Amino acid sequence: MSFGMADRIIQVGPEPLTFDQVVAVARDGAAVELTGPALAAIAAARAHIEELSARRTPVYGVSTGFGALATRHIAPELRARLQLNIVRSHAAGSGPEVEREVVRAMMLLRLHTLATGRTGVQPVTARTLAAVLNAGVTPVVHEHGSLGCSGDLAPLASAALTLVGEGSARDARGELMPAARALAAAGIEPVALGAKEGLALLNGTDGMLGMLVLALRDLRELLKAADLAAAMTVEALLGTDRVFAADLQELRPHPGQARSAANLRALLADSGIMESHRGPDCTRVQDAYSLRCAPQVHGAARDTLAHAELVAGRELASAVDNPVVLPDGRVESNGNFHGAPIAYVLDFLAIPAADVGSMSERRTDRLLDKARSYGLPPFLADDPGVDSGHMIAQYTQAAIVSELKRLAVPASADSIPSSAMQEDHVSMGWAGARKLRRSVDGLAQIVAIEILTAARALDLRTPLRPGPATGAVVAALRERVPPPGPDRHLAPEIAAATALLRDGSLVAAAEAVTGPLA
Repeated sequence: MSFGMADRIIQVGPEPLTFDQVVAVARDGAAVELTGPALAAIAAARAHIEELSARRTPVYGVSTGFGALATRHIAPELRARLQLNIVRSHAAGSGPEVEREVVRAMMLLRLHTLATGRTGVQPVTARTLAAVLNAGVTPVVHEHGSLGCSGDLAPLASAALTLVGEGSARDARGELMPAARALAAAGIEPVALGAKEGLALLNGTDGMLGMLVLALRDLRELLKAADLAAAMTVEALLGTDRVFAADLQELRPHPGQARSAANLRALLADSGIMESHRGPDCTRVQDAYSLRCAPQVHGAARDTLAHAELVAGRELASAVDNPVVLPDGRVESNGNFHGAPIAYVLDFLAIPAADVGSMSERRTDRLLDKARSYGLPPFLADDPGVDSGHMIAQYTQAAIVSELKRLAVPASADSIPSSAMQEDHVSMGWAGARKLRRSVDGLAQIVAIEILTAARALDLRTPLRPGPATGAVVAALRERVPPPGPDRHLAPEIAAATALLRDGSLVAAAEAVTGPLA
């Protein structure tokens, strides 16, 4: 990751960020720059906060305590300490360190909310957050600590702690050090928080939204790979492609289904293997569900993804804080920090991730079973009995599928009251996001194993030749994984196939023949 990429600067203003912009900053180290309208909006909102702070009338988050302690009026001389204390006390996470790309996405999304001029922070605070992103300084954020309501509190507090020069962070090289040292090395002055600023840095759904955006990007590509895997398996099992015909798919007009079927038709076009059994002697008129219904399952996953993208797009257009500064200067409490909209789709996406993975594993199992593989050797072994072939690759798939099914249990159906019953219903959206990341990772491994196994099966169909698209995928895989032969250490081959899938190489090989897949 190259931080502050000169060729990519993301303008952060009041207008919504795009998915591509979030990914560019989170994963690719793109630089950020606050726009003029953003700085003007921030300054205007700050003027309202300064004016309210001087009044006697209590204002939540400005001159009161927080949560269940909101009834405590805070004297003016204690208000700077109040804001620093909320950051320190709320940075109470525990467990494994959260991935750098997640922390960067969270910081960018918080910066965007600051740029809307609805939070009341000082311009220097927003500038410092942008500078930290551009320097590649990444706060240490722990996995546990957010209930997905009142903001991703502990994760965002850990990020805010870095801004004030406390806690731990990693520099652009990934070296762990005190945050104060990381800031000093980057030439960044710590922020002295003013009225409301501690709260403004914590009270957002930015962590779970960042993870949703990253998962959406990954799942969009994984579903193309799942279509590719299905096509290779249909081909290797001498299945029929007639069920993917456009007129049959139009009888049930789900857009995702139509796109998946179109992918399968393109991937199987001009296949010598498919042509070898099209004659009148072919009795294969109806394949098993895991082959025949791939467009229906992969398509439904796409439509679920489209709904999640709609929700994420709305969230990227949001300013989530409590209280919020309105254009007329009012500072009002609200409930927009509740993570339910994001939590539901995070949970929803875990269901098709598990189901697409389950269908992939079933297709792999058919490739390995001599009773159902139409002439392929048992387990695709070189010398069955002496060799076990891909027998245990399917075990690995099955183990991951089982985990994905457990991860499909919704987090958002749970709620544990907190803050002395003031926060008596929470979304658990952060937990939903964390488990979706594990689901996406598992699905990539499952689909990679199917592609690895189907490629071996296609090689074993020689002298029959696969189609140009699937043949190109086999060729790309063979650059890292040898062709069929006696048993070898299989784990590195699974890892290589997974890496090629994750970096887009396998889908790119197919698309070089078919054009862009949907």
